[in-house]
Amino acid sequence: MDEHYFTPSPATDARRFPLRVRLAGRDLDLVSSASVFSGHGLDKATAVLLNRLDEISEPPADARILDLGCGWGPISLTAALTHPAAEVWAVDVSERARELTAENAERAGITSLRVVAPDEVPEDLRFDAIWSNPPIRIGKPALHELLLQWTARLTAEGTAALVVGKNLGADPLARWLGEQLPERDVAKVASAKGFRVLEVGPAR
Repeated sequence: MDEHYFTPSPATDARRFPLRVRLAGRDLDLVSSASVFSGHGLDKATAVLLNRLDEISEPPADARILDLGCGWGPISLTAALTHPAAEVWAVDVSERARELTAENAERAGITSLRVVAPDEVPEDLRFDAIWSNPPIRIGKPALHELLLQWTARLTAEGTAALVVGKNLGADPLARWLGEQLPERDVAKVASAKGFRVLEVGPAR
């Protein structure tokens, strides 16, 4: 397959196929498609993040939460289900991913989800939490630019939880984030199955 999950408008077959997953304690009948990240199920990294939500900072009940790189929507759907009073934004460069997330939110009975392209997020919008399985494979320069762009959107009290494979550079990434964000603590808050959950803490 020549296309990647970060292709804005993939040309591969857009037909949906059923996807049954358990999110936030609920069994959900969703849909997925080709050319989206982990299209055939919940990937191991995202599962680690979602299973360790009790080990990251709890956002306020009415938080604004960002799922950066939403794919077919597992993180944003979970955020909306576990924080029903929150305003959840699902962001992805892939048009197909956005379509799937919006359809899956409807299937799950979620009405509080906003699914948008990155450039559709208002410049002055700030987030109380970022939950993300970031797109490591876009390459280090692009990844660094992406993380700096969006962590700059955190409120002073806001936090970011990122799940990254140890073999894909989780520990060096944590050090780099700490160097780039000296006003915030960056820590490994959980580890499982070869993945690290990194948390960017509130501003000091």
